[in-house]
Amino acid sequence: MDLDFTTLAAGIPGTPLEPLAPLLQGDFIDGITHGDFRRWRRLLREMPVYDDPAAESAALESPATESRPAVIKSTAISFGDTVRIGTADALSEADRADLEARLRAFIPWRKGPFQIHGILIDSEWRSDKKWLRLARHIQPLAGRTVLDIGCANGYFGFRMLEAGARLVLGLEPHPPYAAQFWAVKHFQPALPLYVLPAALEQLPPEVEAAFDTVFSMGVIYHRPSPIDHLRKCRACLRPGGELVLETLYTDGEEGYSLMPVARYARINNVWFVPSIKTLLRWLQRCGFEEARVLDESVTTAAEQRRSDWMPFDSLESALQPDDPSRTVEGLPAPRRVIISARRPT
Repeated sequence: MDLDFTTLAAGIPGTPLEPLAPLLQGDFIDGITHGDFRRWRRLLREMPVYDDPAAESAALESPATESRPAVIKSTAISFGDTVRIGTADALSEADRADLEARLRAFIPWRKGPFQIHGILIDSEWRSDKKWLRLARHIQPLAGRTVLDIGCANGYFGFRMLEAGARLVLGLEPHPPYAAQFWAVKHFQPALPLYVLPAALEQLPPEVEAAFDTVFSMGVIYHRPSPIDHLRKCRACLRPGGELVLETLYTDGEEGYSLMPVARYARINNVWFVPSIKTLLRWLQRCGFEEARVLDESVTTAAEQRRSDWMPFDSLESALQPDDPSRTVEGLPAPRRVIISARRPT
């Protein structure tokens, strides 16, 4: 399975999402020049197909066509803290070992956890903890069209479907993470969840008021212009729609924002770490209403750490060994806040 947007493309004519069509075509996908993107796509095309005998029998009763999708034995799916697709007993031991090797080719897995046919992908982030902190506070997602900006491998998108979202579109400009999502969706191709290897800034300006809920989680501090980011988020929301903003923050009065000299917690593309009062003022100036703080948390090794599926430096190596309240650069250690706000009606 390669990146397949045919179902999405067929469903958007005549809707506010119709301007997305150029980004769903082969020309756009083929034009992505990330050095390893061709390799990721080759790995996706080589993902194994496991026949479901019942579905195969039904298929044999209908005329064979080249366009008929592959039958995949992954009818079991459950969400919850771990997104589970397929069962361990559906595969032979040899097939399961082969599948695990293929999934490991997509390392590093930063968001999760996932379990695919009994193979636990123990990701760097226990993303279920963040979801638990926000899910009970936001507007219900049932029946909503959702945009997930900087969605990585789509873990949160699966949780949004669990909460009843009608359609989830994720944007992930880092192709390896988008490829991870498609490796997972390979086993549930019919889900109304898609990840486009693109940034928010690449959405056509005509895509306005198209989404009921917009999530921007772990993104705004990577943007050199956070105000432009918030304005684009607002433009994507329908009147009355909700923005769920999750980001790093620091202590300080309104107007204060930390701007690292080079790196923050060993991350080299952090531009601004604002105070909560500054975030609230940014939202107000960008035309949002009813901004409210849903949660504040300190990031710990219980939530972010090295794992067998992300064997590189993680939170522990970003903090001072003798003072974990400071980063290795001498800055305040990561803390995160979740804020919701509404586009006026």
